[in-house]
Amino acid sequence: MYNSGIMLIRKWSLATTALLAVFALAPSFARAQAPASDIPVEEIIRKFSEKEKEFKQARDNYTFKQDVRIQELGNSDRVVGEYRTVTDISFDEKGRRTEKVTSAPPPTLKRLGITKEDLQDLESIQPFVLTSDDIGLYNLKFTGKKKIDEINCYEFEVSPKKIEKDKRYFEGTIWVDDSDLQIVKTYGKAVPDRRGKNENLSPKFETYREQIDGQYWFPTYTRIADTLDFESGPLKMRGIVRYGDYKKFQTSVKLKFGGEVTDDKAGPAADPEKEKLAPALDPRFKTDPAKTEKK
Repeated sequence: MYNSGIMLIRKWSLATTALLAVFALAPSFARAQAPASDIPVEEIIRKFSEKEKEFKQARDNYTFKQDVRIQELGNSDRVVGEYRTVTDISFDEKGRRTEKVTSAPPPTLKRLGITKEDLQDLESIQPFVLTSDDIGLYNLKFTGKKKIDEINCYEFEVSPKKIEKDKRYFEGTIWVDDSDLQIVKTYGKAVPDRRGKNENLSPKFETYREQIDGQYWFPTYTRIADTLDFESGPLKMRGIVRYGDYKKFQTSVKLKFGGEVTDDKAGPAADPEKEKLAPALDPRFKTDPAKTEKK
């Protein structure tokens, strides 16, 4: 929430034209694999949604770090306020998913505010996953084969079939690796927007995934930038979200059918070489964009 003479709840919105000028280049997806043979579109959708379900289940068994930075800009793109949180996504001793905020400086945003919809979008829309459980909620239009860096992809336009109250949906474009049949890039926004009282607008965002463990493509980088066209006047912002330090969770907890949770002896130690993960972020991202931005 912010105060600019009128108390409103704000949410950011994105214009794609500023993306390359704001942050470093997106991660490279270079991989030396031959593209799969063409198959019917319905079969592509079925297979990649099943793979996405497998990926979602796999990611639910990984710990990782989420770093969110949203900046409000003034004249000459000068940073006038910032929202920043760093969160460790992990598990407790009983194997339950936990979120621990490790860094959260007091926000200095002047007019821009972070709403509950923003937080929901950070969790489930920006790292968008389209599983076989959710595929029926969306219209998908195949728009051809495209190349993202060195990856041959199937391109789909995605939109919700209907919008239910208090639920968030994705609308935009996804690119599906034609070999692994998993989403490697997402561009779009969360819907619906809200105008009028308690105005709330969603950003367009661009999320990239990288192959972390040699099998699944995990989100590692989201970028946002726009001049927000609110009723009270324009507001310029930019944002970046990084997901990194992915590690497969090892536990001695045994989950039994029916939800009963009991402690069990841990199995043999994993081979550290086999469990070794690839870097979660492209080396080009090791430089903090905020330190190289124009002030």
